[in-house]
Amino acid sequence: MMDSKKTSALIFGRNDYSLKIVQNIVHKYPDVHIFELDEDMIEKSDELYEVNSFDLSDDWEDFKSTYDMQKSIAFCVLENDAKNIFLTISLRASFSDLTIIALSKNKESANKLTMAGANKVIPLVQTTADIIVEMLNKPIITDVLHNILYETSDLKIAQIKVENHSYFDGKYPSDVEWSKKHGVIVLSIMHEDMSTEFIYSSKAKHHAIKNGDIFIVVGYAKDIEEFEKLIGSRCDVDWSHRSR
Repeated sequence: MMDSKKTSALIFGRNDYSLKIVQNIVHKYPDVHIFELDEDMIEKSDELYEVNSFDLSDDWEDFKSTYDMQKSIAFCVLENDAKNIFLTISLRASFSDLTIIALSKNKESANKLTMAGANKVIPLVQTTADIIVEMLNKPIITDVLHNILYETSDLKIAQIKVENHSYFDGKYPSDVEWSKKHGVIVLSIMHEDMSTEFIYSSKAKHHAIKNGDIFIVVGYAKDIEEFEKLIGSRCDVDWSHRSR
């Protein structure tokens, strides 16, 4: 039986950079798909390529059944650094053989994207047609750290319990610029009933931060320590009792 899955270019984010990528890869990947987080942006889309929505809390089952992820290529070009890094982590965790190309705004985000699992990170100043074409013809495959908890990793993961919710002044998790303001990325939030939500899921967007919430964060040790001092304390979680 013939495999109906497609070898495709999957572009996450609709902006000037993603449109430039489309223009320069159609000769190699005729099956190109653009995905956007903001539904309002989708409605305004007037490009030749259809723009579909996706959610950072997706389990990627639809992608597994539709595309040949081992042979496809993903471009992570979300303009929000934290979301772009989270997307890269999620894709790498689900697809170990997927080629992931990510765009970074600066050296710090480039380092985090590499640690998150991107095969190739390109600074925005280098997003020219020539570089993109060269990258596709001769992919630069680097050793990817699949576990950010390795002792040799500069990035660490920690669980921080909120004990000073007034610091957030009633804000929702998705309203906080975690990376810009605190230098950390919040991956998910655990509630007192042990249920967990991805930080950018629709549920998390309607959950005001309160004492007792536990943030699972990624960042450099110093940044995590400073973040901990602001909102609460480090804690351990028995993940065997968690729910979704």
